[in-house]
Amino acid sequence: MNVLRRVLPSVLAAVLLTGCSAAADAEPESVAPAATRAAAPLITVSVPDGSTAVEPDSALRVATTSGTLTSVRVDPADGGDERAHVAVRGSMDHDRRAWTAERTLSPATKYEVEAVAAGPGGRRTTTRTSFTTLSPGLTNRALLGPGDDQVVGIGMPVTLQFDHPVTDRAAVERKLKVTTRPETAGSWGWVRDPHTGKERVDWRPDAYWRPGTEVTVRAELSGVDTGGGRYLSRDISTRFTIGTARVSRVDLAAHRMTVSENGRVQRVIPVSGGGPATPTYNGTTVVMDKVAEIRMNSETVGLGSAYDMDVEWAVHLTTSGTYLHAAPWNASLIGNSNASHGCIGMNTDDARWFYDRARPGDVVVTTGSEGATVDVGNGLGDWNLTHEQWRKRSAL
Repeated sequence: MNVLRRVLPSVLAAVLLTGCSAAADAEPESVAPAATRAAAPLITVSVPDGSTAVEPDSALRVATTSGTLTSVRVDPADGGDERAHVAVRGSMDHDRRAWTAERTLSPATKYEVEAVAAGPGGRRTTTRTSFTTLSPGLTNRALLGPGDDQVVGIGMPVTLQFDHPVTDRAAVERKLKVTTRPETAGSWGWVRDPHTGKERVDWRPDAYWRPGTEVTVRAELSGVDTGGGRYLSRDISTRFTIGTARVSRVDLAAHRMTVSENGRVQRVIPVSGGGPATPTYNGTTVVMDKVAEIRMNSETVGLGSAYDMDVEWAVHLTTSGTYLHAAPWNASLIGNSNASHGCIGMNTDDARWFYDRARPGDVVVTTGSEGATVDVGNGLGDWNLTHEQWRKRSAL
């Protein structure tokens, strides 16, 4: 079974309580006359004791017929993958007569329920039951980014990418929470990469992040049905911080890139973009990653045998293969004309300078190309939509 890795409330049907008071231990009766003795409280659990193949989004409720519930614990039994099996929190109603689970259950997990109730006259009952959730035939897997403790640029969205399409997007999105300090307005939005076919949901602020912002993301996804009985099986979370406000503006009509940090220009770099047959994308891209040397082969991007070479100081912008990189073979064209196969080339010294400063999440805005605007799902193209347009992509 696939599991969730790091590198995303189902509707709870009303369930009649069944009298599952297995392993109930009532305290000895009082020595008072029978007419004045109070009965020990009865505890019921909505999932019968010993049940197997329980749906992870089943309603789980514990109640008492008299007195009040003093505690309820629902925990996975020992053993198995501790990262995948989560404890189940819940809430009491106002008179503490019933407890209701507030989350889905982990698939393929044995749970133990322990509930204690106090009745009139101080009599107490403890009930212990157990059940096992189903092992789903279909699973999904999600990858959450940025990674823990990363420092990223002001354009970096939270990303949650899935191995399989999500048909119940609302069920997933309800389980996602972003907390920021300082408070930052933003929204989830669903996109699909046109090149990989991968679907993801991103959280993007309404405007670029403020440097120094601390971001915490919690995805309580274990037991969530992404549609058609394809379950997620693990909670995931991440924490990251926003670093320098680095924005690079590429003007391919002028063949220049202006790099600014925190509003101050650091360098103006001569560049050469894609030629008329293979123009560079216009629009806003976000640095995905970088590599000091990479083998670039035109066959991997559908351009036949046009090139096959090692390229230095490559900063990755799109999944379709757009990079900012050193292009010493184009030295006579850099700063004068656009003749590449879609990437943005620089002299080696400038490329090394830019590579050393660039970090994931930095913003690159390209204008002046004859190409189309980059697709919102091609890399981290979320910023090509206004915040009003972006919010409409939320499933909620």
